[in-house]
Amino acid sequence: MARFISLGLIMSRSRRKTPVCGITTAVSEHFDKQAWHRRYRKAVRQRLAIDPTAEPPHLREFFDPWCMHKDGKRYYGVDRLNEKFLRK
Repeated sequence: MARFISLGLIMSRSRRKTPVCGITTAVSEHFDKQAWHRRYRKAVRQRLAIDPTAEPPHLREFFDPWCMHKDGKRYYGVDRLNEKFLRK
């Protein structure tokens, strides 16, 4: 979404509503999520091949959020409420 000003077109920036970020400097957990989804889907396929009426395995058997690159999230209080920190 953009705002029109007499000087030209200015793009708006999306901002976080709450100051919550990953604990480490990792950019993304994309590859971690891909790997554990693959393991989970493989286990589901194998279990359904043996018994089609079986319950799916529990998600926590295949991943632990503390073993991923970001190690969870942290709430940064009012000490980091500047505009640059709240940008996405």
